[in-house]
Amino acid sequence: MFCIPEDTPLRRPRERSAVAIIATIAVISALSGCNMQTGHGHGTGHTAPAVQDAARIESALNAADVVTQRQIIPTITGVGYATISAQPATNVNQKRLMAIRAARLEAMRDITEQVHGLRLNSQTTMIDAIVQNDTTRASVAGTIRGARTARINPVGRDTYEVALELDRDMIARIIAAAR
Repeated sequence: MFCIPEDTPLRRPRERSAVAIIATIAVISALSGCNMQTGHGHGTGHTAPAVQDAARIESALNAADVVTQRQIIPTITGVGYATISAQPATNVNQKRLMAIRAARLEAMRDITEQVHGLRLNSQTTMIDAIVQNDTTRASVAGTIRGARTARINPVGRDTYEVALELDRDMIARIIAAAR
């Protein structure tokens, strides 16, 4: 069992992050138990180990707080696909360029969905407890700046894949603007 002397200041549980709790559990599992009523470790009559344990736990919590104060910002990636043969050009090279452009726009839409969210409208018509018509429409609107092309790959003979990404600096600016 784990205990801390009563005069040791602790943070309230709701102020602890998941990282702090995990660090606390790791420290607790590494430490030996002590008697809660006397504050003595294993009944040996010494209070020094309990105080040292409390100091170790406090330092682990402080270290975990430092970790949680740093914000980890991910990179957002959007991927789009388009077929070459479906493009309305007469020249094969024009069709390829149009497919790359269409795939790029699809990747941009994918990033916009991740940043701004997706608006979804759905309508279902039922007659006599039987679904007659089920319609779902999705739309996305937003402005994306700073997306860079990560790769343009041909996939098979008739498709292009384009991957775009927003770097961490741009995402940090978006997060700061949202706050």
